[in-house]
Amino acid sequence: MLDRLLHWATAASVMILLVTAFLPILGVDFAWVTVHWVTGLILAATIMSHVVRALFWKDLSSMWIGSRDLRDGIRLAKWTLRLGNKQPALGGKYSLAQKAIHHVFAVVVLTTIVTGGLMLVKIDTPWWERDPYWFGEDTWGAIYVLHDLAALLLITMVMTHIYFALRPEKLFFTRSMIVGWITRDEYTAHHDPERWRADRE
Repeated sequence: MLDRLLHWATAASVMILLVTAFLPILGVDFAWVTVHWVTGLILAATIMSHVVRALFWKDLSSMWIGSRDLRDGIRLAKWTLRLGNKQPALGGKYSLAQKAIHHVFAVVVLTTIVTGGLMLVKIDTPWWERDPYWFGEDTWGAIYVLHDLAALLLITMVMTHIYFALRPEKLFFTRSMIVGWITRDEYTAHHDPERWRADRE
């Protein structure tokens, strides 16, 4: 339940951040700055909670990309392109694609959080008055470029994530992120019990 709550809190925060970042560019005028930075702090807290939970209560190895994952990915690519006749091997808890998108999300979201946190010094908050001279112009330029590039990447990544979450063969993953379970048949059809002992979780 906690993992699912963290997932949906992260998802909601990212969507609010994207809406408040890009609607003003499209000409929609509203007081977006406060909503944007407060949501950014909520996102940072959510991500930190996930990191602490992953480090101390979860199995980090289930998210590592190892040589077996890469071999399975090559085998899947060959089978998909009809270049090989070996069917793809069943994965562990997470597939190579799921691990890869998780790591890319981690880099992109952490980039937005760090750069956004630095940009907070340029606005008034309940804790300090704005100081636009904290960095020089060149440094601010790099911070803005990194923040905006990460935000643009997030749009594409969120769209890709939603697309695959809604594909018929992937809907059981989406359902599991809502209700917290998959069936025994779904487990045996998509996961190797030797690589993911679900009964231990």
